[in-house]
Amino acid sequence: MADTMEKKTPISLEATMSDFEKGTVEIPAADSALTFLRNQGGEIVDVDEKKLVRKIDFMILPLMWCAYFLQYLDKTLINYANVMGLQADTHTTPDQFSYLALAFYCSYLVCEIPQGYLMQRFPTAKYIGVQIILWGVCVTLNCACKSFAALMAVRVLLGCFESAVAPALMLITGMWYKKAEQPTRMGLWYLGTGTGTIVGALTSYGFQHYEGTTFKSWQIMFLMWGLVTISVGILFVLLIPDNPMTSRLSHDEKIYAIERLRSNKTGVENKTFKVEQMLECLKDPHTWMMALITCSSSVTNGAVSSFQATIIKGLGYNSKQSALLSIPGGAVNVVSILSATYVAGRTNSRGLNIICLITPAIIGGALMAFIPKSHGPAGPLIGNYMTNTIGAALPLLYSWVSANFAGHTKKVTMNAILLMSFCLGNIIGPLTFTGSTAPIYTPAKIAIMATGAVAIAATLLLLFKYKHENRRRDRMDAGERVHVVDSEFMDLTDRQNQEFRYAL
Repeated sequence: MADTMEKKTPISLEATMSDFEKGTVEIPAADSALTFLRNQGGEIVDVDEKKLVRKIDFMILPLMWCAYFLQYLDKTLINYANVMGLQADTHTTPDQFSYLALAFYCSYLVCEIPQGYLMQRFPTAKYIGVQIILWGVCVTLNCACKSFAALMAVRVLLGCFESAVAPALMLITGMWYKKAEQPTRMGLWYLGTGTGTIVGALTSYGFQHYEGTTFKSWQIMFLMWGLVTISVGILFVLLIPDNPMTSRLSHDEKIYAIERLRSNKTGVENKTFKVEQMLECLKDPHTWMMALITCSSSVTNGAVSSFQATIIKGLGYNSKQSALLSIPGGAVNVVSILSATYVAGRTNSRGLNIICLITPAIIGGALMAFIPKSHGPAGPLIGNYMTNTIGAALPLLYSWVSANFAGHTKKVTMNAILLMSFCLGNIIGPLTFTGSTAPIYTPAKIAIMATGAVAIAATLLLLFKYKHENRRRDRMDAGERVHVVDSEFMDLTDRQNQEFRYAL
């Protein structure tokens, strides 16, 4: 398809481009990658793209996985601590325990917008590294909590600091990878959720064999993982580059790493916050359809992440058995993520994959809600495991946003809205678990089915909208349209740049 662009290029952008052609001026309106290319660019020699991508993978993906693994494990440790005696030791009631999950996601939600703004103003990798260290401190403080009030304070702070990790990792992934490469890479670091479930369950099972009297087993668990998190945060600050331009790559590799992203038309990085892009994001109907999909699918995620061990225990198993029986749920999550992101990467298709992941979760909710107790625990247990497929939809939503929202400020704003929607769903999820419905929690299981159906309907609508808009732009391309050189790095939004096509 020939490169084209809408004739209505903003006047202010044209003026700055004229100044910039001298090769020595930094344009706040444009992407920082364009400044680098014009000031330090040159002929690229002897760069193998496959080797370069592998080098990038080894440079950033392991610690990105560690960060997401720990943010999931650290927030769900309370799920395992609950079956290890935390409620009794801190004199917390079942309803108060639900409020702890609620408090985390409320603070997470409130902090998304300021975190997004600060993330754009400061070096991305350094900023997220500091946040990891701070939430690691919060995790260690859990071991000193002796009351519901203390637990609540720590959970609120944990939500504040963890709210930075997902949007930051989305931005970092978008800085380094093409659209078709992003689902697989996001899937790899998002595997932290499934592996976090498995490791958390094994950790809980192991510590339940501890019989000392000085500390409770759940206290040692919090202390250990808090110290691990602080260590990873320090490594993140030291080892992860803030962008390709400041990375440890050679000069030619930096140029190639940037040039290969032209086809994304979403840029690399811009540190100037643009109010007009933020307002465009808020007015864009695509924003709110994406938010609805995320919120409705996250209700199940909130239920599973905070109450999986509790649900299993309610089927008649003891605490140790509940910890071990949580492991298959993590395995289902891992397999779902790997298969869905692989298919999405190979086909460059996200929407249909999301629908395929939500459907088993709806069936799982039905198995948990409607199979009579007299039939034994096998059916509800299988249903519990099936609900874990819905967690794999989130990395596809991450990659969908990364691929379809251009303009750095618009992307940062959308990331914040996406994570706020995720939080809202995770707030609603635990609220469906009430003390009066324990230990069966039938209303919560019906909520899983209903919200899953809403997510599927919203996904189909968004797919229709994207297809319609792509066809409209294709028809406009039949007429005369002039391509603006380097428009891919001018920090244009997907609405401003008529060359842009939405990924499905």
